[in-house]
Amino acid sequence: MDIDFKEYQLRCELRGHEDDVRGICVCGSEGIATSSRDRTVRFWSLDDRKFVSSKVLLGHTSFVGPLAWISPNSEFPKGGVVSGGMDTLVFVWDLNTGEKVHSLKGHQLQVTGIAIDDADVVSSSVDCTLRRWRNGQSVETWEAHKAPVQAVIKLPTGELVTGSSDTTLKLWRGKTCLHTFEGHSDTVRGLSVMSGLGILSASHDGSLRLWAVSGEVLIEMVGHTAIVYSVDSHASGLIVSGSEDRFAKIWKDGVCVQSIEHPGCVWDAKFMENGDIVTACSDGVVRIWTVDKDNVADQVELDLYTSQLSEYKSSRKRVGGLKLEELPGLEALKIPGTTDGQTKVVREGDNGVAYGWNMKEQKWDKIGEVVDGPEESNSNRQFFDGIQYDYVFDVDIEDGMPTRKLPYNRTDNPYDVADKWLLKENLPLSFREQIVQFILQNTGQNNITFDSSFRDPYTGSHAYVPGQPSRTSDVSAKPTLKHIPKKGMLVFDAAQFDGILKKITEFNKALQSDQEKQNLSLTELNVSRLGAIVKILKDTSHYHSSKFADSDIALLINLLQSWPNAMIFPVIDIVRMLVLHPDGAILLQKHFEAENDILMEVIKKVTVNPTIPANLLTSIRAVTNLFRNSCYSNWLQKHRSEILDAFSSCSSSSNKNLQLSYSTLLLNYAVLLIESKDQEGQSQVLSAALEIAEDENVEVDSKFRALVAVGSLMLEGLVKEIALDFDVLNIAKAAKSSKDTKIAEVGSDIELLSKQK
Repeated sequence: MDIDFKEYQLRCELRGHEDDVRGICVCGSEGIATSSRDRTVRFWSLDDRKFVSSKVLLGHTSFVGPLAWISPNSEFPKGGVVSGGMDTLVFVWDLNTGEKVHSLKGHQLQVTGIAIDDADVVSSSVDCTLRRWRNGQSVETWEAHKAPVQAVIKLPTGELVTGSSDTTLKLWRGKTCLHTFEGHSDTVRGLSVMSGLGILSASHDGSLRLWAVSGEVLIEMVGHTAIVYSVDSHASGLIVSGSEDRFAKIWKDGVCVQSIEHPGCVWDAKFMENGDIVTACSDGVVRIWTVDKDNVADQVELDLYTSQLSEYKSSRKRVGGLKLEELPGLEALKIPGTTDGQTKVVREGDNGVAYGWNMKEQKWDKIGEVVDGPEESNSNRQFFDGIQYDYVFDVDIEDGMPTRKLPYNRTDNPYDVADKWLLKENLPLSFREQIVQFILQNTGQNNITFDSSFRDPYTGSHAYVPGQPSRTSDVSAKPTLKHIPKKGMLVFDAAQFDGILKKITEFNKALQSDQEKQNLSLTELNVSRLGAIVKILKDTSHYHSSKFADSDIALLINLLQSWPNAMIFPVIDIVRMLVLHPDGAILLQKHFEAENDILMEVIKKVTVNPTIPANLLTSIRAVTNLFRNSCYSNWLQKHRSEILDAFSSCSSSSNKNLQLSYSTLLLNYAVLLIESKDQEGQSQVLSAALEIAEDENVEVDSKFRALVAVGSLMLEGLVKEIALDFDVLNIAKAAKSSKDTKIAEVGSDIELLSKQK
């Protein structure tokens, strides 16, 4: 198992499209086809290691989306491309001539996906149907979903898989639906095959999922902050995704290992056979990314791309609901204000700075720099009295009275806001319910319950409101939270089994060639036995019925105990997956409960300095996976302190995968210890999670999971007061100001909890 990862760098940019590039098709070794909102398909050929636009395919009358590659055959000696468009048409193109061979008409709405099934073309559409085309004719059509079908792929075994706006995936054999995959909470937008493992899906809910063909979710990947449009995988085990958040993210073993920023939405991302990545961006540019140092763009091109990103972000930056570039310069301060406290925001360099008019001294006093939070969430926020708000309403109380400004944040209690605002504006409290209903209707919060008891915002005392009880309960409702509490356990359930076996074979040969260690090497029979174990683990569709022999478990334990420390990580990786198998988990548990607890032995062995990163990574993930099966709950609680202490160094590791694994371990422990009402254990997890949350060098996903653990423990655990003693409020405020949306959101959740009595 190789835990190293080489970062992708820009190889080249392909310019030619005049609008958003929407789709990519890697055409074997022939080149790349791309589709665009400019109504064209372009084919880029490889010429002396450079890609050039060799053909422009014209015919669609609206933007073009999905593409598929027809390998060279007797009909298409240089291959063909199939394209689908907003114009409801599917075109088949001959790359030898650049001519359109077939125009396939039948769909009623936009074509969203294309798959090649032997000599047939299968297309999906917003009209909820799949169509099968043969020799230019529609031979089959059926309603695949009750909502728009957004994608279709063909599995190596011949079945089709569709993704839909109804949030599901469906597995098809012919026109028969074999299985419906449920799990996403929004539209399933992109699909891909992950060889040997199953199906990848990308969703508007911001997540990616890897599914076994049986329907089981093997792993969920969360990291994007907006709609995920596309997903693809490579033979190396890497996954790439493209999103509206402007990032192409690269994933390994379920963990995001690199985020490539773009100057616009990433509509599509695909791997080439050599591992290079092609991305389609809304700026009209196709980009190729590589890990091959010989193919990386020269420094001038790299600097130019950095400059493009900077210019794009600068043009998008907003202050008080306005683009930075639209703000007036300092010369605007030469114009006197009209009222005391009047606020004006001006541009100073790359920032917006707020000034308030001092009527007494007849000058503008600097209030301070306007600090934006996450770009997407703040792009529509408004500036009022030097402060940003989600909303600033114009309130017309009644005829003859002037319009008043009412600022409001979605995290506020509308009753509290109404009370304070009415007192500030010197308006009667009889307007209270009218103001609250106005806020709820205009923020879409009608279905949320808030504490409506009145407390004077300045004195804290109650007051009589006509038509209301003289005093209401002091118990307030739970706040509405976005990311907490966490329910269920997270696991690391994707594995590169071929790579694991290859590494074990490599180590075994090394032992065989070492005279002093030959006795530790595996026999051919045992090597074959390991292959059989892996075969069972690969076949997730039969987990309910497949079994392991006691001798299988004995073989793995023997390797863990006898092999040199530097060689055991691929064996631990097999154990990591074994504990997710129902029968394997039960058989292995016997050896955990024995006097010579094999797993604790391994943990102690791999965490002794000097540590080996691969050992740490595989072992902490193996422990994390134990949370999936309740039969290990007692063991995990019994050894909680030892386990957390043993792996504590992972939190400060420079290895992002170790950081994430440790945060995931803490999050799972938080869920388990909340269920068991173990206050001592909760306190230990809280302390460790807060340490991660405070560390500025921790990777975003790791910090997010640590913060979710903190919030969950505060909301449903027994340690809220302890958290407050640890100054969790300031940690929450720091998170809330993060430029990463999900960190800011969970920070806001914890801030709400901290202030809740």
